[in-house]
Amino acid sequence: MLDARRIALAIEYDGEGFCGWQRQPHCHSVQAEVEAALGQIAQQPVTVHCAGRTDTGVHAMAQLVHFDTTLDRPLRAWTFGANSLLDRRVSVHWAAVMRADFHARFSAIRRSYRYTILNRATRPGYQAGTLGWERVQLDEKRMHTAAQVLVGEHDFSAFRSAECQANHAIRRVLHIGVSRVGDRVLIDIAANGFLHNMVRIITGCLLAIGRGDRSVDWMSDLLGGRDRSAAGVTAPAKGLCFLQPGYPDEFGVPDFERLKSDPWHP
Repeated sequence: MLDARRIALAIEYDGEGFCGWQRQPHCHSVQAEVEAALGQIAQQPVTVHCAGRTDTGVHAMAQLVHFDTTLDRPLRAWTFGANSLLDRRVSVHWAAVMRADFHARFSAIRRSYRYTILNRATRPGYQAGTLGWERVQLDEKRMHTAAQVLVGEHDFSAFRSAECQANHAIRRVLHIGVSRVGDRVLIDIAANGFLHNMVRIITGCLLAIGRGDRSVDWMSDLLGGRDRSAAGVTAPAKGLCFLQPGYPDEFGVPDFERLKSDPWHP
């Protein structure tokens, strides 16, 4: 038997039908699904640690997890083998043996999310489970301008849910952009970390600005006021996707957006 090795995986999933990432005693989570499949490959219990917990209905393109094992299994076992056992809505698409000091959560220095809004008069049919919807024409340029006040380190108390268990609301937003591709409006945001429902509350506020219900300056007022009750509604979970975490180069974790043009092979 080998000394313990630390294995990292990148996992894509459709969050619809799961009660979020974190294992729960009363419902089926993505974590429970992944651990069950890996446990069958390892023939022993496996506990995974993730880069960022997603809520019920939220999706992921490259959720990073790690686990330790003393078993000698090829990377194909942790990818193709696991995929043969996983729910069809969950897929492992990258694996690597990591240094012992790598941690999927604590080594991450950034996390990136995208909220996608279908902006047309009629509701979505195809991909309905992965899109937000706004029937009123949105002004994405106003939304983008308003969002820039969030860049930097701030107290985001106005954009955290009442259930948020974080010790404080200070976060550093590295980038936020609002753009349009046809009838879809995309809100992309990267930060060193996020509060519970932070991206969805920000999205709800930007929607009000994009519709013209609120001024561009409203976002600045909310940030300074630090009052959640003054902010907009929380946008539905189904439009939100965790794109990927980012790590120091020394760990060798790839940019998964770039891997789309140069796919990984075990």
